[in-house]
Amino acid sequence: MTITCDVAVLGGGTGGYVAAIKAAQLGKEVIIIEKEKLGGTCLHKGCIPTKSLLRSAEVYSLLQNAEEYGVETAGSRLVFPKVQERKRGIVDKLYQGVQYLMRKNKIRVIEGSGRVIGPSIFSPRSGAVAVELPDGEMETIVPANLIIATGSRPRVLPGLEPDGQYILSSDEALELESLPESLLIVGGGVIGIEWASMLCDFGVQVTVVELAGQILPGEDEETARELAKSLERRGVKIRTGVQLQTDTYSTGENGIAIKALHQGEEQLFEAKQMLVSIGRTANVEGIGLENTDIRVANGNIAVNANFQTGESHIYAIGDCIGGLQLAHAASHEGIAAAMHLAGEKTHAYDPAFIPRCVYSQPEVASVGLSESRARELGRSVKSAKVPFSAIGKALVEGHAEGFAKVVADTETGDLVGVQIIGPHATELIAEAALAAVLDATPWEVGSAVHAHPTLSEALGEAMLAIDGNAINV
Repeated sequence: MTITCDVAVLGGGTGGYVAAIKAAQLGKEVIIIEKEKLGGTCLHKGCIPTKSLLRSAEVYSLLQNAEEYGVETAGSRLVFPKVQERKRGIVDKLYQGVQYLMRKNKIRVIEGSGRVIGPSIFSPRSGAVAVELPDGEMETIVPANLIIATGSRPRVLPGLEPDGQYILSSDEALELESLPESLLIVGGGVIGIEWASMLCDFGVQVTVVELAGQILPGEDEETARELAKSLERRGVKIRTGVQLQTDTYSTGENGIAIKALHQGEEQLFEAKQMLVSIGRTANVEGIGLENTDIRVANGNIAVNANFQTGESHIYAIGDCIGGLQLAHAASHEGIAAAMHLAGEKTHAYDPAFIPRCVYSQPEVASVGLSESRARELGRSVKSAKVPFSAIGKALVEGHAEGFAKVVADTETGDLVGVQIIGPHATELIAEAALAAVLDATPWEVGSAVHAHPTLSEALGEAMLAIDGNAINV
């Protein structure tokens, strides 16, 4: 059976379904092809379920330390199956919401595995999609434009492939029925650090090993050091500059053990289970790219500034194109692609405007360049930071560690980047992201009235501190 439409979207994750909605709003007839569930990794295996677990861990940790607030909670205990039940309930509710959005915007969803085909009897140019349905039947979708949004999957470390028992990826970790006594986390990036923070709050003995010289590689060094100190105070063991010897691991009744080189010496790391979190790999295999003129570079689909591939009527967005593999980045890209194919005016995509968030305890968020990265690019910059310990609301909340840091161009005064580590950093970064979009200077942001007492005062004071005008520090 052959079906024609204006826009077909291959992949119904966050980027894909947002692109579909935008295209439908612009008057296009849209079809989404999804082989699993709408919502993709973010809703079912990433953002939402992990944040649900993190919130439960935060509440449990708060109860363990409630006496600091003058509250006695004797007898509180963790019931992990109920934690998982709450997570599933949140995911299910949001999944129903996405399905409603498809009906509301009259978007047809076809469940099946799609593969792009080249010129054929169905279309004189590549871009049609052959879909294998669950019952084994085939349908062919022939769109005027195709948006590829096939997402990504956990990257596998050769020699340490997940087995679901001793070695886990984030996918398997999300489905744990009980918590291990101890866990070795391989990779100190965003995913690894969030799991380290969460499981530490749940009472698991956690060790993080990272190949680079710091956790959160690529982020501000000062922020990474502050987070490492905070995690270590809570009992997380962090080892950087660790090179695992993947062919040395063994498993048994005591769990898993693996040798590694750390500071020039061989060291043995042991835990009940291991979580490998070394990033994600774009899903570009098995989707028919070889039938097109689409180019794959470094494992990702190559696109131009408008997210067009080597074939101008075929677009690609989200994790499959690399870059910032974030749900909100994919959504932004999906909207931009839909607007471009509809002939609407679009704004240049600037990754510097995309906030980066880590939902650990304390939270970390940033936008723009770090101080060291700006200097590497040859920019003359200055910085200022304000500790949350100077902010009344942070003391009231009982989370006064961390700081807000602002980086500005010495010559122009322009805002270059903002890094925040501390309470609700992932919410506070929105003000800095808006400032970046509006090309606001630190003085302009600092001149805005920040209510007292609020955590946002930290950012306002840091903006003023760039020129030595902070009031309360």
